[in-house]
Amino acid sequence: MEKKTSATLRRVSAKNITQAVKKLFIDANTKLGKDVLTALRAGLKKEESPLGRQVLTRIIENASFASKAQMPVCQDTGLAVLFIEAGQDVRVTGGDLRTAIEEGVKLAYRDGCLRKSLCDPLTRMNTGDNTPAIMHMDIVSGSQIRIIAMPKGGGSENMSRAAMLTPAAGLAGIRDFVLETVEKAGANPCPPIIVGLGIGGSLETACLLAKKALLRPVGRKNKKDRRLAKMEAQLLEDINALGIGPAGMGGRVTALAVHAEMMPCHIASLPVAVNIQCHAARHAEVVL
Repeated sequence: MEKKTSATLRRVSAKNITQAVKKLFIDANTKLGKDVLTALRAGLKKEESPLGRQVLTRIIENASFASKAQMPVCQDTGLAVLFIEAGQDVRVTGGDLRTAIEEGVKLAYRDGCLRKSLCDPLTRMNTGDNTPAIMHMDIVSGSQIRIIAMPKGGGSENMSRAAMLTPAAGLAGIRDFVLETVEKAGANPCPPIIVGLGIGGSLETACLLAKKALLRPVGRKNKKDRRLAKMEAQLLEDINALGIGPAGMGGRVTALAVHAEMMPCHIASLPVAVNIQCHAARHAEVVL
């Protein structure tokens, strides 16, 4: 006879979720992470171009001022992108999870004086509150909710690309696609950039892998796959050899890091996606 076990159900109020999301987006937009600042300072030491050094110095000064003054690091405070891991043993009380998150985004962009950038694709009419948010939600084991807020600017997102390469393209084809994407982007995504690379799965999962790769601390190599770690290092070297430099003014530091993620794909396909992030690599997270 099977022994019945009962999981402990944890209750999280919708109000607490809303307030947490509000704080996440305000914090993410006003405070650059230590990993980003460390990478920018390391880039300043490597950069040989006087103009490139001047640009990097101003970027670092701007981040410091924004944090002290509680002002946005960049005027483009981005699309409200969220990654949510909801434990299967969590029950949201006083509302539902999606509505609570949407309300938090609205409050953040209203009370934090953040620019509202979301509009109808055809009429270009602004939605007025930066919603609906873009949510990627996973149901996981456990009794907690992990929320990652990722404001994503339009300048870098516009330079992102996806392609369905032939399997024969292999590593060389992936490398060429990444370099072509970065070279065509030029100064548009506000370099120095972070490059998120997604390989495998299907068209949409490659894009999601590329965006998730940007959540990794800047410069931390892939620890799960040595092949990807090697690819990241080589691609970073190749990208910086393009000479685009900070703000596209020329120099050695075009990218601060390349982060790659991969999953199996169909035998007939090789999906590849590049998601470019500007130097204002903003994200914040909370566990409830």
